[in-house]
Amino acid sequence: MLEIISPATSAAKARVVIFDFDGTLSLIRSGWMDVMVPMCIQQLSGLGTGESEETLKSVVEDFVWRLTGKETIYQMMALADAVARRGGKPLTPAEYKKMYLDRLWTRIESRIVSLRTGSASPETYLVPGSRKLLEHLNERGLTLYLASGTDDANVREEAALLDVAKYFRGRVYGALDDLTSFSKAILVRKLLAEAGHRGDELLVFGDGYVEIEEVKKVGGTAVGVASAEPECRVTDEWKRKRLIGAGADVIVPNFEDLGGLDAALFTGAGVSALS
Repeated sequence: MLEIISPATSAAKARVVIFDFDGTLSLIRSGWMDVMVPMCIQQLSGLGTGESEETLKSVVEDFVWRLTGKETIYQMMALADAVARRGGKPLTPAEYKKMYLDRLWTRIESRIVSLRTGSASPETYLVPGSRKLLEHLNERGLTLYLASGTDDANVREEAALLDVAKYFRGRVYGALDDLTSFSKAILVRKLLAEAGHRGDELLVFGDGYVEIEEVKKVGGTAVGVASAEPECRVTDEWKRKRLIGAGADVIVPNFEDLGGLDAALFTGAGVSALS
């Protein structure tokens, strides 16, 4: 159910919409946290510090969540720091990232293959209502950007497999080896400084801390996607609390209540809400 956190919410002036990818639109990588968190706990518990698994889980979940939405390498940097602080000799962040991606691949390979071969419909791995939302925002004349912390080549392929790349018309961005080349924060700055947009002209949809915080910093509107994956029918309370803490104006489990979402965001925008 759609939940309005900020009663004065309005994206009536929005001209640009930034979408996160994994967990916001795509479910291809659903369950990634169930891969990353145990891997990180395993690396820390092997140091023999005497900390309980529950304590280590809290440590790991904190930095994994705090960095969700940023490039994956940042979470691996945080893992390396946590190992070093406990007296261990960490692997490089790149080595941890490869370890994580290898484990994640065993979880998602069948999904990718089924999409590549056409044995699964793209709708199987989209948050419910995603396509109608993207079509509706395009019809409104808004400019859409897709920005992800997942590696650029993977984001581009997976967006194409899900048949959503066309809504962004080439504006699809993922993580690059050169961390100074792209990030969600850099994208927001470019939209303001180079494209000449004002902060209140930005609207973001995301399930992570980073994209919500960056858009809210400049006065934009944020929709937090707190899906209980993979069904995405109800709100995940853990995600909800953290997205509200990051500044989300609206919380949704999916985009099926498009009429309600449209009304919540665009009332007064000069275009009637969907019926």
